[in-house]
Parts: sequence; C-alpha cells; structure tokens
Amino acid sequence: MTYEMLPETMKNEFTKSYWQDLRSHKATLIMKRIFDIVVSFVALVVLSPFFLLLAIAVKIDSPGPVFYKQERVGRYNKNFKIYKFRTMVKDADKIGLPLTTGKDPRITRVGSFIRKLRLDEFSQLLNVLGGNMSLVGPRPEVRRYVDAYTPEYMATLLIRPGITAPSSIAFKDEDKLLNEGGDPEKIYVEKILPQKMKMNLEYMRKISVWNDLRIIFQTIAAVF
Repeated sequence: MTYEMLPETMKNEFTKSYWQDLRSHKATLIMKRIFDIVVSFVALVVLSPFFLLLAIAVKIDSPGPVFYKQERVGRYNKNFKIYKFRTMVKDADKIGLPLTTGKDPRITRVGSFIRKLRLDEFSQLLNVLGGNMSLVGPRPEVRRYVDAYTPEYMATLLIRPGITAPSSIAFKDEDKLLNEGGDPEKIYVEKILPQKMKMNLEYMRKISVWNDLRIIFQTIAAVF
C-alpha cells in the first residue's frame, strides 16, 4: 500500500512522517509479522488444553457464549472483530459503557479471576494469526474513541494493533483509575488516552522484534 491509498481520514503531516519512518523499517515489519505468526501458532497449539478448561469454566459460570466479540478499529482505520474470553454477563456492551471499572457489576465470578491474570487476552492469538493484530502494538480502541483522535493519534493506525504494549503495562490497573470518581469515560478520554497515545507513538519510532520481545517479558512480569 502507498501513502496515497490510505483513507482520507488518516492523511495529515503527522501520519506522513510516521509512514516514511515505517517504510525505512520495512524489513523489520516483515520480521515482526513472521515472529507474530510463529509465536501465535505455537502458543495456540501448546495452550489449547488450557483454553478448553478456560472455556468450560466461562460456560459453567454464567449463560452466554465462551468468546466475547467486539468491533474495534485496526490497521488503516478498518474495523475488525476482536476475540476475548467472556468475562462479563451476556450482552454487557449493551447495558453500559465500552470501558470497564474495577467494581463493574457486569463482571462474572470467573471473569474477575480471568481479568486479574489477563487470561481473556489470550484468545486474541487468533486475531494475531489471522492478521488483524500483532503480539505487540497499540491497543485497539472502539470506534467512538478513534473518532476523537487528534491528527497525530491517527498515526497509530499505520501498524497492526497489539495484544500488549508499553501503555498496557503502564496502565495495567486502568480499571481502578476509572473507578476513582467522576465520569469514567471523561477520565479515559481526557487523562488516560493522551498518555497512552504518547507511549504508542514512541513505540512506533523504536519498532523492532527485539523491542517486542522485551515488552512481552515486561508484560508477563507485570501480570504476575
């Protein structure tokens, strides 16, 4: 794809700068994709018995599907379906905000445990293998927040979103921050999102497979 082929909503001086920088790292991006495919495939095979147990626990705990599917915005500002092990009651997205606070009553008993260890994110390995996501990259947002992006934030849509990112580690207790008082959505858009975007843009400038490996190990350490 050329810069001219990008959606008009993404074309500005900031995205052009990041586009040119990414073009100079073309070999790195190819290696990053190969790394994603190999690791996600191996992980899905090795963890499949554990995923089966997790699926049974989710199903027994509350009525509803095993996976929660939500539309997010990915590379080149295109929508895709993200897969997560369901941690909330059925149709939770229809009875509340797309954000989740620490004491959200929609979270199930098994879901609370799953969220603490970030086990719900493991199913996104399917998204990685399918090409919608990467192991590491800016976390994908819902459309309502992407529509509020500044021109510079749009540059984060030049690469595949990730299961984890430096911003994910820094804001691993995001649900608690949203529960400190006030409008959770306002807190997220005005205080948390700008800091996340700053980290995402810094990640793009330093993109490499070795950096991805470092972030993956930092994520594991942060969870446990």
